[in-house]
Parts: sequence; C-alpha cells; structure tokens
Amino acid sequence: MNAQVRKIPEHEAIYLRVRDAIMFGELVPGQSVTIQGLTETIGAGMTPVREAIRRLTSEGALLALGNRRIEVPRLSREALEELHFARCAIEPKLAEMAINGPNEPLADRLGAIDTKLDHAIATGSVEGYLRHNHDFHFALYEASGAEILVAMARSLWLRSGPSLRVVCGRFGTASLPDMHDEAIAAVRQGSAEKLHQAIRVDIEQGIDQIAKSIDENAFDVGN
Repeated sequence: MNAQVRKIPEHEAIYLRVRDAIMFGELVPGQSVTIQGLTETIGAGMTPVREAIRRLTSEGALLALGNRRIEVPRLSREALEELHFARCAIEPKLAEMAINGPNEPLADRLGAIDTKLDHAIATGSVEGYLRHNHDFHFALYEASGAEILVAMARSLWLRSGPSLRVVCGRFGTASLPDMHDEAIAAVRQGSAEKLHQAIRVDIEQGIDQIAKSIDENAFDVGN
C-alpha cells in the first residue's frame, strides 16, 4: 500500500481496494465473490473483507444471491437505462458547477490526465484506460465542490465499471470514443454550456457501447 492508503484505517483501505477491483474491472459481471478468495487476493483479514463486502452489497456493487453466494451483478437493459438517466442528470451538472469562467489550471490538469489516457489507448492498456478515464471525470467533478452529487456519481460508476471493462476487453480501448478534448476546450473557454454537452455526449457514447455488449450477450462469464 502507498503512503496515502496507510494513513486511513485498515477497514477503509480494504473497502477501497475491493471497490477499485470492482470499478476497474478486476472482477467481472457474473463473477462469484467470496470472503476467502478476497482475503487471499488482497492479503487482508476476514473481518475487514467481510465488512467491505457488506458495504459494497448495500451500495449495489455486489449482489447477494442467498446461501452466502455473492457475485458482481450483470447489467440488464433496464438497469442500464436507469444508469443512463441518472448519470446524464448528475454528471453534466457537476461539470457545469466545476467552472465559473475560464479555468486554465483545471484545463491543464485534465489535459495531463488525458495524455495518460491516450497512452493507455495507444498501448491497449485496459486497466490504464479505465483508471485514467475515471481520474479525468472525477478531477472535473470534484472541482465542483458538490460532495453529495460527487458521491452519487461515484456510486453510479461503481455499478457500470465492470461492464465497461468487458467492453474494453471485447472491442478494445481504441473503439471507445470520448469527448475529452471538447471538455478541456470548454473549460479553457469557461463555457458551461459546451462543457455540459461534451460530458453528456461522452456518457452516452459509453452507455451505447455497454448496450451493444448486452445485446450481444458479452457479459456471460467465460466470454
């Protein structure tokens, strides 16, 4: 663990580790999750792992099936439509709230992250793509200062992350277009309207790719 993680309580660090494993696709839709398996993978005690699973189940990132069976949920078309609605309602608004006129420092920060994202795409690094794409969006959203809405956005990403990982693995990172250049330009210009539109289109492009994978039954474990 790095120095930043060591500063927080062990149970919180373990929760974040399991959460990231879900969000960034180490665990895929339909995959079974066990306390024993996670303790061995993470190298943590059973108590904090059990608590992490409990929290993530309550957040909808894991699904309890009975008989102590837990798995990463598969997204249905209906669930994806809800995520689409919620993300388009919350995230473009967060983007708008992040700027109040031109913001060169934020644009430079987003540009630096996007350069790392472009490198991940060029090298075919799925993990790098997922992490840097997440970092880009939340660097923007956190600049809004709207803690409640940012927490809601994180919850939505937690539900869609494993499915996006499947999309990347199936179709490749280069197949995922984004509107990051347009978003950065809007931040430099201080145009909340253009930024809202760029983020909304960016979300819709990702949702469309996940929908395509659902229609092609790409989320069956083993595919």
